[in-house]
Amino acid sequence: MCKSLIEETLKEEGCIDYGVYQELENPEILTMLEEWKDEGSLDQHIRSDHFKEIFPLLSECLDKETEINIYRKKL
Repeated sequence: MCKSLIEETLKEEGCIDYGVYQELENPEILTMLEEWKDEGSLDQHIRSDHFKEIFPLLSECLDKETEINIYRKKL
């Protein structure tokens, strides 16, 4: 499921990078980091069919609440 979301997302215009990282001290914690060309590209991604389809399923599979944080690159 996660792999499918990443593969489809990397095909999207404006997607620079997408990776899943596992915390070293607590391997149960995963972080998905995405980099987008601009906010419009991210908005389009969130409205995409594969995001709407897969993201709720991912959230159901996880023990903890899913959190989305958006950052702006400074350096």
